[in-house]
Amino acid sequence: MSSTSIDDLLSSEEERTAPAERSRGGRAGRVFRTLAGVVAVVVVLVAGLRVVGLRVSLPVLVAGVVALFLVRRVVAALAPPPPPRSGGRVPAAADDGTWNWGARDALRAAINGWERPLDWAGRDRERFAGRILPRIGELADERLRQRHGLTRESDPERARALLGDRLWAFLSTPSRRPPSPRDLAAIVAELEKI
Repeated sequence: MSSTSIDDLLSSEEERTAPAERSRGGRAGRVFRTLAGVVAVVVVLVAGLRVVGLRVSLPVLVAGVVALFLVRRVVAALAPPPPPRSGGRVPAAADDGTWNWGARDALRAAINGWERPLDWAGRDRERFAGRILPRIGELADERLRQRHGLTRESDPERARALLGDRLWAFLSTPSRRPPSPRDLAAIVAELEKI
């Protein structure tokens, strides 16, 4: 059994799956898609020209559309790489050892995704029960699903045994007041143990 932290659950796999999606189809697929695009554009142009009463030689029209597709392909191949995102990492040589608080990074986005709702719900029981408690429940269900192949809904008895009485009670019965930061840290620690 491998250990998975909450950070692993919150991480995104978009960056890892993008290259695999690009290579799908190969050269034959690209040629087929290009030919289908050329045919579609030629059909639309022929229909549009006939509607307005103009006639153009079909080979000339096909050659013009193919030329446009080739120019588009060459321009895309010669385009410069996209500029780096603003607020990116500072190169190691220019690193002065201070934290760049204005930078946009995934860790800051994940922290803000929890920090703001926790701050808003810190004094309001209804807001905590409506916004934070379901998120913690989703994390618990995801941990149970990954580690044990169940959720609180699919097998409540086994889930209760795995979660423990304190975490089960926290997730199933809304409290009279939002938990203190110390209580919330203890709940998260129990969640990490699943």
